[in-house]
Amino acid sequence: MAPPRRITRLLGPALVALAAAPAPSAGAAWAPDVKAALAYVHQREGEVRFAVRTEHRLWGYRRTDGVHSLSVVKALLLVAYLDDPRVRARPLRAADHRLIDPMIRRSDNAAATRVLDYVGAERVRAAARRGGMWRFRLLPGVWGASRIDASDQTRFFLHFEAHVVPRHRTTALHLLRTVVRSQRWGVARVRPDGWRLYFKGGWGSGSDVIEHQVALLRSGAQRVAVAVLTSGNPARAYGEQTLRGVFARLLRGLAAQDVLTPT
Repeated sequence: MAPPRRITRLLGPALVALAAAPAPSAGAAWAPDVKAALAYVHQREGEVRFAVRTEHRLWGYRRTDGVHSLSVVKALLLVAYLDDPRVRARPLRAADHRLIDPMIRRSDNAAATRVLDYVGAERVRAAARRGGMWRFRLLPGVWGASRIDASDQTRFFLHFEAHVVPRHRTTALHLLRTVVRSQRWGVARVRPDGWRLYFKGGWGSGSDVIEHQVALLRSGAQRVAVAVLTSGNPARAYGEQTLRGVFARLLRGLAAQDVLTPT
């Protein structure tokens, strides 16, 4: 285990004050437990970046640091595909589902490549701009090496379905909600009671073991978007454990709160 390190960057206007504040009382505006998440992060090997976004606030740590997207970019490919002029104005067919279902639910790489080839790089970039992914950089030849950051990802996910043409919104959310059981680690293991979870992960082994997850949580009209992006993990299982630990601490107390707006 790496020794604790000095916290060098807290990004977001109120993080220093938030980190020192006590947990909210019942009925108060919920806030992520950034202090606990950072204490955990600085006892882990590898590098971690995260962001948490509600309708009114943003919290983060290294939230604009760019990293390789790996399969997280497949959520953006889904939006670009469903918005394509050849798809957006008609019902989805079996051939459509043979592409987008495995791409999201099983994170199928071949399906993602076919989707990108079909829609083209410029439509993907346009979808990113509409979704508020201001620092996104697509690498069409190696889409997993595209650049994302935690802040952009939470902006994109907070109202994910709004980026999809209305007739296909239910399908898009269903796919993110039904990721196969074998890939439901990290945030899926710590989903707060009473909240629906929609998420996409990305992972890769080699010289730099990467584990990412980006999620939207909804409870009635309330929404929380969370992104945790990690790299330099010593092993896949270790990275999955880091994801679970960071998400658990950031989402602490959410099930008990029913007010997300400031009082």
